[in-house]
Amino acid sequence: MRTQKLRGMQIKPPKHTSGDYETPPMAPKMHQVCLAVGKRQSGKSTAVINLIELMGFDYTIAVSPTMKSNKELMDRLKIKHVFENVDDPSLVDGIKKIVEDEATDLERYRDELRRYRQLIRAINSDHLPIDDGDLVSFYADRDFLKPKHTWDGRKPKIAILFDDCLGSDLYTKPRKLNALSTYSRHVGQLKEGGSIGVSLFFMIQAFKCQAGGLNKVIRNQCTSLILFKTKDNAELMDIAESVMGEIDKETFMEVYKHAIDTGMNHEFLFIDLHRKSNHPSIFRKRFDEFLIPD
Repeated sequence: MRTQKLRGMQIKPPKHTSGDYETPPMAPKMHQVCLAVGKRQSGKSTAVINLIELMGFDYTIAVSPTMKSNKELMDRLKIKHVFENVDDPSLVDGIKKIVEDEATDLERYRDELRRYRQLIRAINSDHLPIDDGDLVSFYADRDFLKPKHTWDGRKPKIAILFDDCLGSDLYTKPRKLNALSTYSRHVGQLKEGGSIGVSLFFMIQAFKCQAGGLNKVIRNQCTSLILFKTKDNAELMDIAESVMGEIDKETFMEVYKHAIDTGMNHEFLFIDLHRKSNHPSIFRKRFDEFLIPD
């Protein structure tokens, strides 16, 4: 095949990704749409708790009718907001409002900090004008008070955890949830560009469900998968098909068996579909061991 280069037609990617954050070197990228798939008491909660902690989220928004009864989850995940009524049609709007309020507060802080610095420069100058409104705003207790922000001027890292939502209106009437999973990294847009963004973590008992489970739209947005042992061969084949771009079914089954059949507690296969360039494989046994097919 012959090729011919064209000058001036090269793709120029953006310098920054909307809602992008740094994570520890061996942790997955933000933002996530993570599915933790396993039967009851398989260890989903433990795996998700550890992943959220490893990625360094500032706090978690929990969507679950049973979350308040799980003290360990509440404490370790620094849960700040809980939505218990998973049939509430305004639930997703409530989540968006929390993130948009974070964006508004960050912009408020950045504007106040700019004005504060400008005021201090004017006070220390012989010729710059002093804004009387800023004098009133920042002077208190016989001193000029620097503006404050909960996250010290940075964007907060927010996780959203969905648990025990099977059969709820949230899953059976998923229009708003589908949209959230599609544009999750764009939630809480900032006027100067970029956004706060959120990561979604779904704890489910089956990758596919006849009724009341996660639909195809959300499954297609999946960036990582935590897979526990299953006896459902059809489910394994469905998951294998979802990673066919990376590996064939036979090799997938070998990787799965190697991750699961270890005799250890909390066995699972972690599949990182958007892995970092410094990670040698998309597959891991739990989070601490890469599985690298030949």
